[in-house]
Amino acid sequence: MRSVQKIMNDWMFTNQSGKKRPVDLPHTWNAVDGQDGGNDYFRGTCVYEKTFTKPEFKAGECVYLQFHGVNASARVVLNGAEVCTHDNGYATFRKDVTGLLKDENELRVEVDNSVNDRVYPQMADFTFYGGIYRDVELLTVSAEHFDLDYYGGSGIKYVTEVNGKNATIKVDTYTNVADLSAAGLEVEITLRDAEGNVAASAKGTSATLKIEEVHLWDGVKDPYLYQLTAQLKRGETVVDEVSTSCGVRTFFVDPDKGFFLNGRSYPLHGVSRHQDWKGIGNAISYEQMEQDMDLIREVGANTIRLAHYQHNQYFYDLCDRYGMIVWAEIPYISRHLPNARENTFFQMRELIIQNFNHPCIVTWGLSNEITIKVTHKKDMLDNHHELQKLVKELDPGRPTTLACYAMCGPFHPVTKISDIVAWNLYLGWYVPGLFLNDWFMKFYHFVYPKRALGYSEYGAEGMPNLHSERPKRGDNTEEYQNIYHEYMLECFKRHSFLWGTYVWNMFDFAADARNQGGEPGMNHKGLVTFDRKTKKDSFYLYKAYWNKEDAFVYIAGRRFTYRKSEKQMITVYSNQNEVSLYQDGKLVDTKRGEHVFKFEVALKDGENKFEAKAGSLNDSVVLCRTKEDHPEYVVQKVDTKNWF
Repeated sequence: MRSVQKIMNDWMFTNQSGKKRPVDLPHTWNAVDGQDGGNDYFRGTCVYEKTFTKPEFKAGECVYLQFHGVNASARVVLNGAEVCTHDNGYATFRKDVTGLLKDENELRVEVDNSVNDRVYPQMADFTFYGGIYRDVELLTVSAEHFDLDYYGGSGIKYVTEVNGKNATIKVDTYTNVADLSAAGLEVEITLRDAEGNVAASAKGTSATLKIEEVHLWDGVKDPYLYQLTAQLKRGETVVDEVSTSCGVRTFFVDPDKGFFLNGRSYPLHGVSRHQDWKGIGNAISYEQMEQDMDLIREVGANTIRLAHYQHNQYFYDLCDRYGMIVWAEIPYISRHLPNARENTFFQMRELIIQNFNHPCIVTWGLSNEITIKVTHKKDMLDNHHELQKLVKELDPGRPTTLACYAMCGPFHPVTKISDIVAWNLYLGWYVPGLFLNDWFMKFYHFVYPKRALGYSEYGAEGMPNLHSERPKRGDNTEEYQNIYHEYMLECFKRHSFLWGTYVWNMFDFAADARNQGGEPGMNHKGLVTFDRKTKKDSFYLYKAYWNKEDAFVYIAGRRFTYRKSEKQMITVYSNQNEVSLYQDGKLVDTKRGEHVFKFEVALKDGENKFEAKAGSLNDSVVLCRTKEDHPEYVVQKVDTKNWF
């Protein structure tokens, strides 16, 4: 049977200057310089070295060296012999190293995130952290085993079909044995329900399992998972075993009515996520991934765009477990590189083959904002057509999608290649006019009534330390971010044909080329700060719209303590239908409505205590009227230009 030994500690890291220091994994060398602005973080080759004792394994077993994320390119050398190279910074790769093992072993991994024209990404609004930033393992397995050599896959995949209250699961397994019968081997497949009871079983490398009274994987309300196990057996002896969670669901996208899950309308409202954290970069822990998921669940999202690359398998597992609908994509982004065509196909194969079994995933993203640089248009279009063909060969059951740049017009030929389409639009932020969002949605739906349209990115910078009594586009204040998102949420209600909407972004993230809001190197469009410590006002706005279970009331503007004007508008966000506001213990007003409640008040000099109540719920803030301006609320130099 399989065993896994992690090799995470006591590595020796050599940086670009030749200096050596011990590190533990996960690790990135850009955790500081990739987040401080200037677009000057080190991109090049660094080296990780590790000495390890040969793992215990029996005759007839083999050992794989397995990496879950090395950005961006890796050259792996064991005991002086090259094991493999790998050009995808976001996927799992492994290699059989049994024949190279000694009693004591020297492992060397040369990691390269340098500028080049053959490996994506090379131009994008996020930092390309270098390093071994996910787990490294020694995987011991029988010499006869489920396939481990096909694009990092697991050797098992399944496809489900629902027929009324029943379902069938078509299972295919793959082994490294050419003739199982001649080797005295057979494959046994078992499906168990969430309680561990056998729901169905069969023998053979391919089998169709039937389930009566199937329990569907039904999004965030009921993300029910079966467990599918395949055993490679010789008689009664289990030689190898693989297992995967199994979710049974149906879905489709209607260009007029949006997304449907299990036959019913299921509007997708959610967020995009980058994986990095402040001071840590992409070298995050499983606990930090869980914290991200907890915050996404609290805000009430039911879908996540995992941008702009393959994320950790553990996070896809969390999405399965909590019923999040997922858009998964490769980092074919911003600028087409003719020399990197094969890399797009390679990364797409790894993405789909490694993630095929996740019920959370409903669409594969071909590219993001690829027309920002419009050179090589003919080759770029051909690349997309070939990617579309590849995806449909690998997975005919899921639609493809595309995230188009705002300046990519609806008539551009690239927008017609994928099965469904979406736009990254920041109307009301990078350009004036929030109303333009309504115009675009109406126009596109009128011109292309049979094309399903989504909003893949929308947002505005908002910093918890910047405030204004007269917020305006480009000021980076928390107040303008609130105005922007208040408009967008109502806008989406007016256009229910959208198949999905994704806030950019759930969390602030590093983009070393940026210089906005007085904090270089950052994109501040998150609903939560980069360190995950502060939920911005906009977080609670979305929670008021999306989270019906966690009752709350929240007074916005709580960090805007010192204000000069007497007349103020106090905004309260709540998922309750009636909210009362009190000033210094006296009732200001009681309002009925949904989500957003606004109260006109007059501030007296000095402190004013405001309390919002909704039934037994309450929230309070203290605001002070002052005679002086507070320059700390205003960034002195505002750069509203986009990152490119």
